[in-house]
Amino acid sequence: MGNVVLNLEMNKIMEMRNFYGKNLLDKNIPGSVFAAKTSACMITAYKSGKVLFQGNDSEKEAGRWGSASASSKKPSSSHSKSVAKGDLPTGIGQMSAIGSDEVGTGDFFGPITVVATYVKKENIPLLKELGVRDSKDLNDEKIIAIAKVIKDIIPFSLMTLKNEKYNQVQQSGMSQGKMKAILHNQAILNVLDKISPEKPEAILIDQFVQGSTYFQHLKSQKAIAKENVYFSTKAEGIHLAVAAASILARYAFIQYIDKLSEAAGFKIPKGAGAQVDVAAAKLIMSKGRDILPSFVKLHFANSDKAMALVNKKRN
Repeated sequence: MGNVVLNLEMNKIMEMRNFYGKNLLDKNIPGSVFAAKTSACMITAYKSGKVLFQGNDSEKEAGRWGSASASSKKPSSSHSKSVAKGDLPTGIGQMSAIGSDEVGTGDFFGPITVVATYVKKENIPLLKELGVRDSKDLNDEKIIAIAKVIKDIIPFSLMTLKNEKYNQVQQSGMSQGKMKAILHNQAILNVLDKISPEKPEAILIDQFVQGSTYFQHLKSQKAIAKENVYFSTKAEGIHLAVAAASILARYAFIQYIDKLSEAAGFKIPKGAGAQVDVAAAKLIMSKGRDILPSFVKLHFANSDKAMALVNKKRN
C-alpha cells in the first residue's frame, strides 16, 4: 500500500473536507480534522497541517492538492557510526530505526506476541500526531484505534507464540528469555527483509536480558541480526519504533484474548492476579482440565491456584 504525506494550510484542509463530503468517515482518529475514504484511497487530515494519503491511488489523490513534502521522499542512505554494543548512539531517537517489543509474557492467559517495526526518521512527527507512545499509557480502545492506522503506514512483523507451543517448549526446558530472544530476532529479520535493500541506522530492542545473554540464546539460530543492535529498558520512550511495536503487539494480544474469550464462552481477563485464577477454575469446570494448555501458560502458579478453587467447589 502506498503512502503520501502533504503539508497544507488549514483553509486548504477545510476545502478538502468539503470536497470529500460524501466520503467522510465517522472516525475518532487522534489529532485529526477529518478522515475520508474513496474507492482506493484513505485520506486523513491532521490539525498540524499534515494530510496522509494511503492506498493504491495515494499519489493520484494527493496530486489533486499539491506535491509531496520532503518528509515523504525516500531517505538517502546513511549509516550510524560504529559504537560499542550496549551504548546507545547519540540521537538514536531521531534515527531511522527498527524497534521491537513484546506483550503477554506476564499474562497467564494468552500467547506471547512480539512485534518489530521500522520507523523512518521522516515519519516520526506523523507517528507522534497519531498518538504513538508507550502502550502502557494507553487503554485498549486507544491501542486499537492507533494500531489500525499505523499498521498500514510502517513495515512490521508480528510473531505469536501460542499457548500450546509455549507449553511444549517450556516443558522441554527452554526458558522464557530464550523464547523471547528467538521471537525478537525473527521479527527483526523479517522487517529487514521487507525493507531491503534499505538498512536501518539502528535496531533497538526493549531490554529483557543483557545483550550478551540475548545473543547467547540465539547461538543455535541459522540467522541472527547483529549489525547496529542496541538494548535499553523503557525503550518505548527512546524511539517511537519501539513504542509502535508495543502498540501493535498489544493490539495483536487483545485480538487473541478476544478469540480465547469466544472459545471459553466468557470474558478472559488479562494479567496474573486472582481474577485469572477464578477464570481458569471456571474454564476447568465447564470444559475440563485438558483444555488448559491451549489457553494458559501452565507453569504459572495460577494453574495450581485454579485447581485449588475447583477442588474447593467440588468438595
